[in-house]
Amino acid sequence: MADSLCGGGVSDEKDPENDDQKGVKCPWAAATISRKTDVFGSAAKMTETLGYSDDSDEPSLLRFMCAELTRGYFLEHNEAKYTERRERVYTCMRIPRELERLMIFGIFLCLDAFLYVFTLLPLRTLLAFLRLLTIPCCGLGGSRFLQPAQVCDLLKGLIMVLCYSMMHYVDYAMMYHLIRGQSVIKLYIIYNMLEVADRLFSSFGQDILDALYWTATEPKSRKRAHIGVIPHFFMAVFYVFLHAILIMVQASTLNVAFNSHNKSLLTIMMSNNFVEIKGSVFKKFEKNILFQMSNSDIKERFTNYVLLLIVCLRNMEQFSWNSDHLWVLLPDVFMVIMSEVAVDIVKHAFITKFNDITADVYSEYKASLAFELVSSRQQNAYTDYSDSVARRMGFIPLPLAVLLIRVVMSSVKIQGALSSVCLLLFYLGLITMKVLNSIVILGKSCHYVKEANMEGKLFERPTAQTSKQTPKKPFPPAPPPVTEVTSDPPPDSPPKPEESSSETPQSTELKHRTTKKDLLEIDRFTICGNRIG
Repeated sequence: MADSLCGGGVSDEKDPENDDQKGVKCPWAAATISRKTDVFGSAAKMTETLGYSDDSDEPSLLRFMCAELTRGYFLEHNEAKYTERRERVYTCMRIPRELERLMIFGIFLCLDAFLYVFTLLPLRTLLAFLRLLTIPCCGLGGSRFLQPAQVCDLLKGLIMVLCYSMMHYVDYAMMYHLIRGQSVIKLYIIYNMLEVADRLFSSFGQDILDALYWTATEPKSRKRAHIGVIPHFFMAVFYVFLHAILIMVQASTLNVAFNSHNKSLLTIMMSNNFVEIKGSVFKKFEKNILFQMSNSDIKERFTNYVLLLIVCLRNMEQFSWNSDHLWVLLPDVFMVIMSEVAVDIVKHAFITKFNDITADVYSEYKASLAFELVSSRQQNAYTDYSDSVARRMGFIPLPLAVLLIRVVMSSVKIQGALSSVCLLLFYLGLITMKVLNSIVILGKSCHYVKEANMEGKLFERPTAQTSKQTPKKPFPPAPPPVTEVTSDPPPDSPPKPEESSSETPQSTELKHRTTKKDLLEIDRFTICGNRIG
């Protein structure tokens, strides 16, 4: 039976090697042989991976230790993962450089807006006031008494004068000793509350000022939908005065920390910056939110510089302007600045790491800030560049300028003709510094705009606003195109591919420009009256 099926089993038993060479005739025999070879092959591979030799009978501890010591692995099998990890490390290494470039550019923008209050705003206010006085003599040359920009300059000048006169009734020395009598824990809590209040005041204060500017310059032909210019003006004065007092309390607290003997309060206030890392690093951030946080960090750093300047002025006054005491203050000032820089670098490095954001995003942020500065220099600009900086970063220079003028006037006594001449020279020096700073940042802004290929938007943006406003008028002529389309169905078929073809490049352009367009449309404090004139 076996002979008939297999064709000679005796010969197979005698010469198994010849059968393997010639080929197995039985199908089940071939299957068994293939299974044996698979088992032997897998066993051989297992012994190779475990490091055992072929002549090994049983695994032992010595062989296991030899296998563990000689075992290898190949990183190129997961090349994409390790390349991504390396790029993350390089991104973290690039963050300090790119972040500090953005910070320096933003600080110079804040400095330009801050110097504008001291240099060009008084001159513009004086010109607007002379224009207001000469109106009865020269007559009305147009429909407006004053241009919208001149009205805003007059309002800013009046707010500055009124708030400065009100700040004379606030005693800085009494506030300093009142704060110094508190315990360290109370001062730490007070300083945290002041930081939160400063952000809240900044967010609501620019809305108050913009509402005042728009109420004062709104065309009279429109329907009145406001409470009047005078209530808005008093609200703005009240806000600037309260914000100036808040910054004064913050500067006094920092001054107490500098003058404490054991520097414990200063250490606690510096450690408060590191608490900020815990609250922001482990959150999900998008590019737009990171842009807002970067602007807030720029504003916070510039405000700290001005507060440190106020602290140095007050201390130098108390020590009769002795230069030796300045060298005592400089190490603490340097320590505060470096702690702020270190916290910002660590915070942004880990935020970009956890959210897979590249370091090139800070170049986009610089380009968007530069675009706003360049567009505000055009003839058809809808706002002043100092107001655009305030809306973008939350930096409102009026309260800080009022406080700095109050501190400088109380610290420096101006008596005699020589002091007046020195004051005039100092004012001319500020104007020179303002002009040079404006030239430098304007040149840098043009360079950043060219690098980002955003030159065309400088001319497209005003036309886009007019096109958005024009459809409001021709509402009645809208139905005729609909009747034409419905009356002629055959001609409608060929234009459809044209419309689709014309829409596809626009959609692709929108996809490519979504990030930059979103950055340009971000407005920290947006109200309906922020387009003046």
